Amino acid sequence: MSTREVRVGKNVVFGGGAPVAFIGGPCVIESEALLRRVGRALKKAAGALKAGFVLKSSYDKANRTSVKSYRGPGMEEGLGILAKVAAELGVPCVTDVHEPAHAAIAARYVDMLQVPAFLCRQTDLLVACGRTGKAVNVKKGQFLSPWDMRHAVEKIESTGNKRILLTERGSSFGYGNLVVDMRSYDVMRSFGVPIVHDATHCVQLPGGNGATTGGQREFVRPLAYAAAAIGVDGIFFETHPDPDRALSDGPNSLKLADVPRFLREVRRFDALSKEIRR
Repeated sequence: MSTREVRVGKNVVFGGGAPVAFIGGPCVIESEALLRRVGRALKKAAGALKAGFVLKSSYDKANRTSVKSYRGPGMEEGLGILAKVAAELGVPCVTDVHEPAHAAIAARYVDMLQVPAFLCRQTDLLVACGRTGKAVNVKKGQFLSPWDMRHAVEKIESTGNKRILLTERGSSFGYGNLVVDMRSYDVMRSFGVPIVHDATHCVQLPGGNGATTGGQREFVRPLAYAAAAIGVDGIFFETHPDPDRALSDGPNSLKLADVPRFLREVRRFDALSKEIRR
């Protein structure tokens, strides 16, 4: 089942039968230097495969577990850093937005807006993102069924914007655990929009470390391979040079040194999937 093509920036294509593309970066902007280091490494790894790549990082993590957790540099500084690094690297970029008023501001800096999972039902936010005309990536809420995401798509499409991606990031399974229902990809694909697998958030253990979220990094690769074999249009992942010292989502982030192998292997499963589906 094919999905519509959504272009992000000039050259990155999701859907329409294109090879799987990647969205990646550090969870939150810790510093301009760290974002540049990670961005360069990811561009090199994706470029070696001639794979599409969108740089991701957040200027504000508004849904941290604890009020004491690091949230980021804030909108003005963070957007400036992200746009500067992306321009230097010559890659498109994406960031989270949390309030309707933030959509138009962020759209001046980034190529795609991302709606966090906890906010995927917020009509005003979805409509505000749609009205920017930018591509919009909506994370499926941990509390929603995949077929409920049709309504998120319709809310954005009501603005005339059809540049929509949907991302699976796992569903709540009891307390402090997530599971990925592989059926959700075909369900959401039936809406005609490109589908993305969130390789790192779906292995989170929400609140698993008490005041912070835990994670099972060892399951990032097998779940991503399964999603690529199913035929998703994109893979989202977060990475850090030293995940155990990252200021956000370290336990479920990929080690930066492991990314080249990860991308190569995902592309192999993707190629096999597309061959079988012909």
